Amino acid sequence: MKQLANPQPITRSRRPRKRQTSLSEVLIMSAETLWSNKLRTSLTMLGVVIGISSVITITSVGQGVQKSTELQIQALGTNVMMVSAGAARTGGISQGAGSASTLTWEDAQAIAKQVPAAKAVSAFLQRGSIQVVRGNTNISTILLGTDLNYPIMKNIHPQEGLFFNQGDLDAGRPVAFLGSKVRDELFNPDEPTIGTDLRIRGKRYTVVGVAESKGTAGGQDLDDIIYIPLTNMSAQIVGNNALTGVAINGFWLEASDADQLNSAQFQVTNILRLRHGIHPSAVDDFRIINLVDIITTFSSVMGSLTLMVGAIAGISLIVGGIGIANIMLVSVMERTREIGIRKAVGATSRDILSQFLTESIVISTVGGIIGVGLGIGFAFTAATIFKFPFIVPLWSIGAGLSLSFVVGILAGGIPARNAAKLDPITALHSE
Repeated sequence: MKQLANPQPITRSRRPRKRQTSLSEVLIMSAETLWSNKLRTSLTMLGVVIGISSVITITSVGQGVQKSTELQIQALGTNVMMVSAGAARTGGISQGAGSASTLTWEDAQAIAKQVPAAKAVSAFLQRGSIQVVRGNTNISTILLGTDLNYPIMKNIHPQEGLFFNQGDLDAGRPVAFLGSKVRDELFNPDEPTIGTDLRIRGKRYTVVGVAESKGTAGGQDLDDIIYIPLTNMSAQIVGNNALTGVAINGFWLEASDADQLNSAQFQVTNILRLRHGIHPSAVDDFRIINLVDIITTFSSVMGSLTLMVGAIAGISLIVGGIGIANIMLVSVMERTREIGIRKAVGATSRDILSQFLTESIVISTVGGIIGVGLGIGFAFTAATIFKFPFIVPLWSIGAGLSLSFVVGILAGGIPARNAAKLDPITALHSE
């Protein structure tokens, strides 16, 4: 009997292991898919672009306006405060701070002597819409009667002539120191200014100087002012309407430094209450405005307002995310057969999940980058047109890009998961 050859051992065939798609391949496929549907991709991206650019623009404009206003207030001095007279009331309606005759020049002089924290004190008496005439030219401007400390405290420097002197103040002489805008409105560029006469409320005043341009501060045009001696303003324009002394609208106090301002405010309050005979339970007949408190309060309000408006603008990001999710869901339905073919040739559920999630992240991230660029451009344009500092906080750029990335993950998560769960047989039979 013939011996049979040893049979070969039967071995089970192993299914080939599916190769994991690399990140570079996923990115390439995602880019090709998005590029092949350029219009749909652009429209999907638009929501994210609008949302991010709105957040960047609003944040930048808010920061710029806040900085501009702070600089204007600081131009008045961070170590100064204003004390104004009480408000007169007509028919139960307040006429505004400084309209009552509750402060006098003597009060200001007493404060200068008795408040250790006070470096300088300057009284003022102001009237707006004063008619000024020179020849055939008639203008309306602000008339400010003050003393010699005012130009020092407010950094007012002459470009022509000089500010009025102590002799002018003591004698109440009719002399005028003009703001640059007033000079430009009353005189031709080649005309002499110093020594020329004007008529203010029908009274003749001699021009002794012209101030350098100061621009605006706190909403007031600092160049549209005429300065005259406080004594002349009281006697000739307003009239001595206080029971004793020279009535004033208020006075500015400059402390030795900003840290002494609260101490000075406490001392001024006590001295004025004693001088005016105000009982402990009675309210003050004057008002103190601390510029440091104004800056702090304004910064807080502007910060809250910018945050609130930025949050409202961020709602468009949610809308953009919903748009991405909607388009990705539609894309999964349209590409069901493609998903089945890819799974049949070896693609894993993880590969499908990665591709659709990557497409969503690419749309939102690229939209975020474009939105940041547009937001910076819009903010720069607004700052240039409206003349405020151009500020783009780095945190807003980082937050914008991070938000766009998160939106991409959240919006693409469910569609990508649905695509990964598709059964390849069912997917291949779909039309």
